[in-house]
Amino acid sequence: MRKIAVLTSGGDAPGMNGAIRAIVRVGIKRGFEVYGVYEGYKGLVAGNIKKLGYSDVSEILSKGGTILESSRLPSFKEDKVQEQAIHQLKQRGIDGLVVIGGDGSYKGALALSQKGIDCIAIPGTIDNDINGTDETIGFHTALYNIIDAVNKLRDTSSSHHRCFVVEVMGNHADNLAIYSAIACGSEIVIIDKTEYDENKIIEELKICEEEYHKKHAIIIVSEKILDVEKLANRISEETGYSGRSIVLGHIQRGGSPVPEDRILASKMAEEAICLLEKRKSGLCICMKDNQIISKNIEEALIEKNENQDRLYQLFLDLA
Repeated sequence: MRKIAVLTSGGDAPGMNGAIRAIVRVGIKRGFEVYGVYEGYKGLVAGNIKKLGYSDVSEILSKGGTILESSRLPSFKEDKVQEQAIHQLKQRGIDGLVVIGGDGSYKGALALSQKGIDCIAIPGTIDNDINGTDETIGFHTALYNIIDAVNKLRDTSSSHHRCFVVEVMGNHADNLAIYSAIACGSEIVIIDKTEYDENKIIEELKICEEEYHKKHAIIIVSEKILDVEKLANRISEETGYSGRSIVLGHIQRGGSPVPEDRILASKMAEEAICLLEKRKSGLCICMKDNQIISKNIEEALIEKNENQDRLYQLFLDLA
């Protein structure tokens, strides 16, 4: 019986548990002995590895986060650290590994595959910022959490003639900002890929108030671009709106995964097992045009994603 393992790495994402569950259950049915690696690559190097069975993954489908826990290990790029990880796998007879995470996790999987371990990567990140795939596990849940929060803010903003400046996650990817701006009908979106002009933002708000007679406004801001509190204060000083800033932070990562993430995770995990059955390696699972496919990790990481530009133009047409 072949032995394979699964780990989650980098930032946690709702739906990772669904992928773990599917890897264990589908893997066992396909004749694999499945092991869980705890704390990502850090746990792999330390040998924090445990055999998993059906009962170990019961009732985890609806839980956020990852039961295997996660971590970041920058030193994993070093050959000697990778060799330690390979030693831990080989002494247990494990020759296949499924890695769930973002692009940094992909690079670790690629390095191990080049050294003889059959590795398959699955995209798990709320930022939806992995090239080669249209969707990543966790994105839909994070988007839902943002929309739910902004809907509540809109209720109070209309009652008090307010403008909420809402910072969302994204790590320079902007997907959560653009998608939520469209879904919430926000007046303005500020993202990393466009030039930020604070004076222009103030002028746009004055137009919203004076020409369109809008009683409230919502501005969605992708993280790491500006100080949202500072902008909110200027809005209060120079427009008729009462500016308020909100940083949603890690609340976007939490909660039970929505159905889209549970189903996506299960489909991608099944495909990963199918590839390991064929002794494939160095591949990642992707959703393209609503189909589950696999690509070479190196090719996927450099593939250009043009969907974001189209969505941003759609927002401009709608705003």
